[in-house]
Amino acid sequence: QVEFVESGGGLVQPGGSLRLSCKVSRSTLPYAQIGWFRQVPGKARQAVTCLSIYDGNTYYGDNVKGRFTMSRDNAESTVFLQMNSLQPEDTAVYHCATDCSVIAGRITGYGSWGQGTQVTVSS
Repeated sequence: QVEFVESGGGLVQPGGSLRLSCKVSRSTLPYAQIGWFRQVPGKARQAVTCLSIYDGNTYYGDNVKGRFTMSRDNAESTVFLQMNSLQPEDTAVYHCATDCSVIAGRITGYGSWGQGTQVTVSS
C-alpha cells in the first residue's frame, strides 16, 4: 500500500505561486507513473499532471499547461508541483497520485492517491 504525505497548500492571491510537495512511501517511485489531480467538492476530478515512465514525458491538463510544472526527486521519493499565475478557478484540493494513465496524450485516470492539500486562490 502506498502512502502519501502532501504539503504546501494554502491561501494565495490571484497571480501568485505555490509549490506543493508529495512524499511517497514507495521504493519503486522512479519506476512509477505519478502525477496530480485536483477536485472541488461536488465537481468532477480534474487531471493536472502525469509523468509517464513509458515515454518520459510529463503530461498536463489543458487548464494548467504553461503555468504548472511537475518535478520529482527520486532519491527523496518526493514529487513537486510548482504552480504559477494562480487564478481563483485553481482553487481545489490537490491530490498526489500514482499509477496515472495517459492515452493519446491525454491523462485518463489515477490509481492510488493521498488525502490532498487545499489550495485556495482568493484576494
